[in-house]
Amino acid sequence: MKIGELAKLTDCSIQAIRYYEKEGLIASSARSGGNFRLYNQAAVQRLLFIKHCRSLNLPLCDIRQLLQLQDTPSAQCDQVNQMIGRHLEEVKRRIAELESLRLQLQALQHACTEDRTVDQCGILQNLSNH
Repeated sequence: MKIGELAKLTDCSIQAIRYYEKEGLIASSARSGGNFRLYNQAAVQRLLFIKHCRSLNLPLCDIRQLLQLQDTPSAQCDQVNQMIGRHLEEVKRRIAELESLRLQLQALQHACTEDRTVDQCGILQNLSNH
């Protein structure tokens, strides 16, 4: 199949497919007589795998490692588990940062009421004092 068909089947942009191919994450099987890239069903599965990993916010270096591990099915999967564990810890850290940000923004919002003028705005005063 051509790249446009692959893009439709996987709901992935042609630019993204070309980028993943340039990065060595997917490979075109061959070229047509008109020099079009041709892809097979394995490319569809691989691209869907990459998209799923990206939806989990995994970086390309981790996706590359997962694909390499997937290509060696007899290897132990402890590396996969460790990678996901590290990613989970990073997500927990970011959630904690976002929660702290939420609390700060709530505190700022409580510092102001609608009945004030800009020069009396508690939010602006708090922002100026920090």
